[in-house]
Amino acid sequence: MKKFLLLLMITAGFNVAGAQTKPGPAEQKFTGALCDCISKLDKAKLTSSKEANKAFMDCFTRQAEYLPDVAAERGVEMTDDAAMDKIGSDIGANLMKQKCDGFIQLALKMADKGEDAGVATESTTGTFKRIDNKGFNYIVIADNAGSQKSFLWLQEFKGSDKFAGVTTALLNKKLKVTWQEIEVYLPAAKGYYKVKEITAIDVL
Repeated sequence: MKKFLLLLMITAGFNVAGAQTKPGPAEQKFTGALCDCISKLDKAKLTSSKEANKAFMDCFTRQAEYLPDVAAERGVEMTDDAAMDKIGSDIGANLMKQKCDGFIQLALKMADKGEDAGVATESTTGTFKRIDNKGFNYIVIADNAGSQKSFLWLQEFKGSDKFAGVTTALLNKKLKVTWQEIEVYLPAAKGYYKVKEITAIDVL
C-alpha cells in the first residue's frame, strides 16, 4: 500500500473510470465509514498540507478494521502491495463516484504544499532492511550497531519511486532518510503517538 494516500491527489489527474464497477459489501462499508469520518472533520482548522494529511491518516486508521475484509473480498493478501494499492485507488474512485464532498475538500488541502515550508526535518543514515506493511508502509533501516529504526511512508516523497516495486536490489544499501515528526492516532493503542514521516530518501 505504498501509494495508498496518493489516490487523494485528485488534482493531479485521478482516473475514476478505471475503478471497480461494483464494489463489494465490505468495500462499500469501508468507503462509507471513511467518507463519514472525513466529512465530519472541521476542515477550516486544517491550515496546512501536513495537518490535512494527519487528519486523513486519523480517519483511515479509525476504519482500518474493515481493510482485512476488503482484501478477503477481493481474494488478495494484505502483504500484496500491488493489490493493496489497487484497493486504495478503487476506494478513492468510490469516494469520488459517490460525491463525497469532504474527501474532495480534504484532498485539495493535502495537495497544497504552500504553507508547509517551515516544517523542521531531521535525517538518519543506515542500511535498508525491509518494508513493513502495517496498513501503511514503514521503511526499516539499521545503524552500524544493528539497531533498527522504522519510518512511515505516508505520501509521495523524493526518492519514493525506488521503493515502489521490488526492493531486493536495495537490501543492505546505505540510505539517508530525511523525516519529520508527526502525531498520529493508533486505534490499537487508543491514543496519539509520535512517528517519523519520510520526506525524502537518498541512496548513498
